Amino acid sequence: MFDLSSVDLLDAFTRELRLCKLRSDEHVVVLAEPGSRGDYVAAAFGAAKACGAHVIAATVPGGTPAPMPSTHTGAGPGLTSVLNDTTAQDLLKSADLVVDLTREGFIHAPVQQEILKAGTRIIFVCDAPDVLVRNLPEEADKDAVLEGVELLKRSSVMRVGSAAGTDLTVQLSGSKPEFQCGFADDPGRWDHWPSTMVLCWPEISDGRIVLGEGDILLPFKEYVREPVTLEIAAGHIEKVSGGAEAKLLDTFFEDADDKWGRSLSHMGWGLMRTADWFATAMYGKDELMGMDARAFAGNFLWSTGPHPVLGRESYAHLDIAMRGCTVSVDGTDVVVDGRLTDDG
Repeated sequence: MFDLSSVDLLDAFTRELRLCKLRSDEHVVVLAEPGSRGDYVAAAFGAAKACGAHVIAATVPGGTPAPMPSTHTGAGPGLTSVLNDTTAQDLLKSADLVVDLTREGFIHAPVQQEILKAGTRIIFVCDAPDVLVRNLPEEADKDAVLEGVELLKRSSVMRVGSAAGTDLTVQLSGSKPEFQCGFADDPGRWDHWPSTMVLCWPEISDGRIVLGEGDILLPFKEYVREPVTLEIAAGHIEKVSGGAEAKLLDTFFEDADDKWGRSLSHMGWGLMRTADWFATAMYGKDELMGMDARAFAGNFLWSTGPHPVLGRESYAHLDIAMRGCTVSVDGTDVVVDGRLTDDG
């Protein structure tokens, strides 16, 4: 029997690269490591050829200095073989588009910013095949997230509350609002397929975050089973209390031995309506980055650790996705009880 799954992958990658506005006169580098999915490398390579572009597939040695397994955590600095090799960096800087198929990406690595400053755009891809196909973005997704970014830019305060007890006040001044829309179509743009979210990098937030049953802890890829209460002061987690997951978080912070581990990082809300909250339960942990949870429409996503606006480099990076919250920005509700306000 023929394996036709690669046909769907080639079609999806071709549509994705066209959303990235790949032109026939441009150069693509498909970046992989030995642990990358071979079918993704083939699909990205074939998609670039289908768009008429010049394409090179580059495989670099694996290995990362991150003090935890770099399997789709979103926490690591990327591959040592790129971080310490100017030839590899120059190759990426010379490309118009990099399709990053490494296991961890370079999301929090300063070298990625250097590559982007050269005008290269980067699209990072690492979730399971049907997750990619189901969450293939549309051009209109960018317009939706940009509306949220503009709202944050002209606002002063974001407030987050929930029936579970969350009551958080976030100061937006200097928080550098950003977005992910699932494709990289502007020079110097990094994005992540799949993803549709609005986020910012505040310095000061105060109050309480209460994780309810069913909220998702990443990169552990575990659902909260017992409520967890986190007391927040000046953007720092002062106290964690609750059941098993509270102990898990406290132990993670202690073991990380990272001075920024208990400091809040980015936060915002998801707009990816095709996301499946239960994907985290239906796949092996090695198969997913977990973007269904991170970008789920109407979620509240917050994180710990690295903070590029404040110059903080940290590997103690958690992403925590919550449902059922109400998010308001200068009194304008964008999410009410876990639903986007424009859902009707």
